[in-house]
Amino acid sequence: MTDAPAHLWVWVTLFAAAVQTIRFMLQKLLAGAQLSVGGATFSRFLFGFPLAAATALGFLAATNTPWPHLSGPFWGFVIAGGAAQVAATFLTVALFGLRNFAVGVAFTKTETVQVALFSAIILGEFVGPIGWIGIAIGLAGVLFLTKPPEGGFNPRAALYGVGAGALFGLSSIFYRGATLELEPLDFFARAIVALACATFAQSLGMGLYLRLREPGELTRVFGAWRRTVLVGITGVLGSAGWFTAFSLQNAAFVRALGQVEIVFTLLASALVFHERLHKREGTGIALVVVSLIVIVLAGR
Repeated sequence: MTDAPAHLWVWVTLFAAAVQTIRFMLQKLLAGAQLSVGGATFSRFLFGFPLAAATALGFLAATNTPWPHLSGPFWGFVIAGGAAQVAATFLTVALFGLRNFAVGVAFTKTETVQVALFSAIILGEFVGPIGWIGIAIGLAGVLFLTKPPEGGFNPRAALYGVGAGALFGLSSIFYRGATLELEPLDFFARAIVALACATFAQSLGMGLYLRLREPGELTRVFGAWRRTVLVGITGVLGSAGWFTAFSLQNAAFVRALGQVEIVFTLLASALVFHERLHKREGTGIALVVVSLIVIVLAGR
């Protein structure tokens, strides 16, 4: 297995967070495509899978690497990770149907804490005291950046938020486990093969779900491909970054560093949409940046 530079995971994670920010901006296109939540989610995987599969086959061929044996545990991690990611996406979207969804959004930010716990329990990978300090600082910063809820506490929104955070966290852990199952392959080969298999499983599963539960939605998805293909491409590029980072580093560190995504989003709002940043948001950005430095140090 080719050794990677010690801090490569940092740059790959920053890339993934930046691309994901672009994908969220592009997803506004889906609003005009008149797709359901399931259809929009399916389109992301459907149009991402061919790119991931072609990249995996091309990379393995270019490096004279035979297609790896895909064991039972590998497929278990892939299917579990894909299912958790889809369920988390549905739960997050459900938050927007609640009056006080901001409460739930705030609770989804507990994902980094849950990832660290799941990583220790499922994979036996620990973050250590410095890592926990970085995660705590980052969580505080993200909560500063989250719009305060109006109208009081909403238990249902909080439950949805914690559930979504837990599912996103589990998907990260399972994807990390899938890449580890492919050792001793090169780190990028492990990442791109796992991604191709994950998007295949998600496309198949979501396709069957839409066929049974939402008749006609598959036709609408294929008919709207011009509007959704860019979202699929940026989605798979971002996922390639996350999978590569998972193949290089403990998922807890990756997801903690990935919180820079919310900073990218705010900067995009200020620079692209000329929206003004408030003092609270400035404090949150400062805390997130401090946490990123601590996380990088802990990740060494």
